[in-house]
Amino acid sequence: MNQRYLSLDIFRGITVAFMILVNNPGTWAHIYSPLKHAEWHGLTPTDLVFPFFLYAVGNAMAFVLPRLRAEGDRAFWKKVLSRTLLIFLIGTFLNWFPFSRWEGGTLIFRGWEWTRHNGEIAGIRVLGTLQRIAICYFFASVIIYYAKVRTVAIAGVTILVLYWILCLAINPADPYSFTGWFGKNIDFAVFGQAHVYHDDGIAFENEGIVSTFPAIVSVLIGFIVGDYIRRTGKATADIKPGVSSVLPIYKTITVLFTAAVGLLITGYIWSLFFPLNKKIQSSSFILTAEGLATFLLSTLVYLVEVRNKKGGWAAFFAVFGKNALFIYALSELIGDLFGFIRIAVGTDNKGQTIYSNPLQMFYQDLCARFPGPPENGSLLYAICIVLFLYIWGYWLDRKKIYIRV
Repeated sequence: MNQRYLSLDIFRGITVAFMILVNNPGTWAHIYSPLKHAEWHGLTPTDLVFPFFLYAVGNAMAFVLPRLRAEGDRAFWKKVLSRTLLIFLIGTFLNWFPFSRWEGGTLIFRGWEWTRHNGEIAGIRVLGTLQRIAICYFFASVIIYYAKVRTVAIAGVTILVLYWILCLAINPADPYSFTGWFGKNIDFAVFGQAHVYHDDGIAFENEGIVSTFPAIVSVLIGFIVGDYIRRTGKATADIKPGVSSVLPIYKTITVLFTAAVGLLITGYIWSLFFPLNKKIQSSSFILTAEGLATFLLSTLVYLVEVRNKKGGWAAFFAVFGKNALFIYALSELIGDLFGFIRIAVGTDNKGQTIYSNPLQMFYQDLCARFPGPPENGSLLYAICIVLFLYIWGYWLDRKKIYIRV
């Protein structure tokens, strides 16, 4: 097996491609159910995207850790602190970009806070996808660097159990509801409602302070799996398809599949008491999501590293996996940049100018005309965005340019 482990790049690439797909529908009014997040309790394929990404971060750390340990504590802290800060700042930049907003026909600088037409105070969101990745990366790195694998596993279990106990202890009457979950008020107290995520006008930070701590366990699980693949895969470099199952790689895959089933069973049993919930990162959700991640990764290891199934599908997703953070950030920038451009397309019945932007025009004039229900056109638009970003990723891959953060 190659130390690059193409299967890990493909896993990361599938995650990023699907993340872009679900984040960029033609219209939020028309989305197929599997491409939506669960409203509260529950689990959809879309809910798996972020825990899969954190799991992939942990996988990558398993291959970097030996080098960091060899370089010593000073190199470790310099690397971890600089990477954490950079990822967090990129996330803040994406939340703030393009730094201005339209009010009527006037372009106004978007400060840290501003007042909407209805008098409501709005502001720049402090946390977000990349910010949570940065925080989880930092804490997971410290745990992994200073602890053995067994201790890492114990730390993960401890975090999930303590989180459950806190939910029950702080609000035993209603610990898991939107109004009763204790983490929401902590986010409001620290950041203010103006600086948290708003969905349909409702303030709730999906990547909040409290729910970030169980999310760290996603990275720890990814690390444990990646470390096991790294250690047991070294003896399998010359495997050919069809070789006897007594070889070590088959044992590796068997262990991974068994671990996946164990995580899934534990997660589903726990969900009977602590419901599956992506928004609060319930402990049962973490185990279930990472059980599915381990199942998918195990399948990819078997198909790619053992059966040598490296066709066009593998190359397609590997492109996303090799520049994962950059392509994700680019997807956010493109949406904001093109959405900021205004093109006059007519007037309404009051004589007011109607504006559109290039992305809206592409969706309305082409994708929305696709036959079938409106969800088809919305999905077609999202697929086009994925393919557009694939072209960028493919060009970078051909040039051997890999943008690391």
